[in-house]
Amino acid sequence: MIKKNQHKYSISAMCKVLQIKRSTYYYKAKERQAEDDITSDIIEIFNKSLQNYGTRKIKKELVKRGKIVSRRRIGRIMKEQGLVSSYTLAQFKPHSSGTNESEHKNELNRQFTQKESLSVVVSDLTYVRVDKKWQYICVFVDLFNREIIGYSAGRHKNALLVYRALASIKTDLRQIKLFHTDRGSEFKNKLIDEALATFNIKRSLSMKGCPYDNAVAEATFKIIKTEFIKRRHFDSLKDLEKDLSQYIHWFNHKRIHGTLRYLSPLEFKLEHLKKVV
Repeated sequence: MIKKNQHKYSISAMCKVLQIKRSTYYYKAKERQAEDDITSDIIEIFNKSLQNYGTRKIKKELVKRGKIVSRRRIGRIMKEQGLVSSYTLAQFKPHSSGTNESEHKNELNRQFTQKESLSVVVSDLTYVRVDKKWQYICVFVDLFNREIIGYSAGRHKNALLVYRALASIKTDLRQIKLFHTDRGSEFKNKLIDEALATFNIKRSLSMKGCPYDNAVAEATFKIIKTEFIKRRHFDSLKDLEKDLSQYIHWFNHKRIHGTLRYLSPLEFKLEHLKKVV
């Protein structure tokens, strides 16, 4: 009431009439302003995350701004503001594909933490609804910093889709030491074998029927499904490719990852390079 009428009457006069200490009023006003500032920060962080971050990651981003706020308080403010993370939605179930009987072993052996960039790259495929038809996405992920270093989208789930994703990688492919995938025929075939041999990239395949051997690629697609695919409608393959490019740019440059000490993939890589130098 005092705030609403301060343009008419002095604050000291209103405090006197209401028998409230001026110090009490100013303290409460300061509290309200702090709450408004935190609310604004939470809304801004949530929207910049493409409406994906929950309380844990918003808390980490607030710390970067010098503000310590509990997850319970963040959750309350999000509820008051109607901010619903995409992770409150039902999650998808992985789509299984046929496997082959290749004699290649699981050289990675679930060593998902790597100390050097491009020491191990993993890949997988998933499907997307585009204008009432299924289209497909392939991504290549560097285990070192979880960066999506290559990707492609297309109408067919085949080796060419994988080859195009490999060709999109903007670095010297000879730097990649190990390439790990599941046993889908899209990955283990003559076209991909020849491409890997050209750049002297060693092959690793998951054990038959064991998706956990390629857990990081699976997890990356879980993120893509939840944060990107479920919230969009694609009228054409061109629309999918454009939006996917924008999302992956955000994923690599802005999205913080718990496994990377709440840094983005490129922030993590830059920090590593500084230590090396």
